[in-house]
Amino acid sequence: MMSATEAKQFTPIPQRRLGRSELVVSALGLGCMGMSEFYGSTDDGESIATIRRAIDRGINFIDTADMYGLGRNEELVGRALRGRRQEVVLATKFGNVRSPDGRFLGVNGRPEYVQQCCEASLRRLGVEQIDLYYQHRVDSDVPIEETVGAMARLVQQGKVRFLGLSEAAPATMRRAAKVHPIAALQSEYSLWTRDPEPEILPACRELGIGFVAYSPLGRGFLTGKFSNTEKLAANDYRRFAPRFQAENIKQNLTLVERIEKIAAEKRCTAAQLALAWVLAQGTDIIPIAGTKRRTYLDENAEAVRISLTPADLARINREIPPGITAGDRYDPIGMRRINL
Repeated sequence: MMSATEAKQFTPIPQRRLGRSELVVSALGLGCMGMSEFYGSTDDGESIATIRRAIDRGINFIDTADMYGLGRNEELVGRALRGRRQEVVLATKFGNVRSPDGRFLGVNGRPEYVQQCCEASLRRLGVEQIDLYYQHRVDSDVPIEETVGAMARLVQQGKVRFLGLSEAAPATMRRAAKVHPIAALQSEYSLWTRDPEPEILPACRELGIGFVAYSPLGRGFLTGKFSNTEKLAANDYRRFAPRFQAENIKQNLTLVERIEKIAAEKRCTAAQLALAWVLAQGTDIIPIAGTKRRTYLDENAEAVRISLTPADLARINREIPPGITAGDRYDPIGMRRINL
């Protein structure tokens, strides 16, 4: 645990409320997905140290899912939280189904599966209750009322405190909210993913649902730390992601150059500017920046000290307007699973 002297060296992390719920979290959360899969090599020791450092710094919103590492990520997070469970708001997800060899098999929102997944997550995490339980993707074959009804029963059983959805369309959110209050919607949002702005963010605000922004650093691209995929591990997801392909990456690098220029003027890093921009879009928005290293955690955490004026925000909007990013967020199959 960080000493009091060390803690004084860092910028305090403010807190934000998730929508109209009673759930209060740090304004910046920690996404743990990459600690177990998708972004190259992993180091459990460093990952656990990163989670604990986040807690020391006041980042209390920890995000995982049952599909990350085929359950290994929840086990990792559980190990990191031993002795510190009461210091965090713990979020996990269910619904994306994978085979033992990692293949994606589809989405399952059937009530009996909801119960089964929750109990399995509780065991892997080593906790008695999940603070925020998301449906990871909407199952188009199961009415959302049935899925959320099953999730609501988990609240009644004391296994879950609050409910969330991920990548759900406004109409789905409205139907879900009639069954049980929804504390948060988690969707991708960053300087190169502005998709939620026209309809999803307004719907969240109408319904009193907090917005949790995943991939606020564009899967690391907006940090300016790499210019191609050649140095990435052979199994790194980004080698196959549309926005990282040769026909798109050149155009997208021009966006990073603009971010870096503004960041230099603000005396911060590109990553800090990108996170500060998301934080400035509303106090109801909580970005969860994923990292598996303490060095990057410390860099990201200092984004909360960056103040962007209305003039700064207007300039950023001119330099990096909605829709300028080249390439889709996911491959065609992945794109069919969002905004349902």
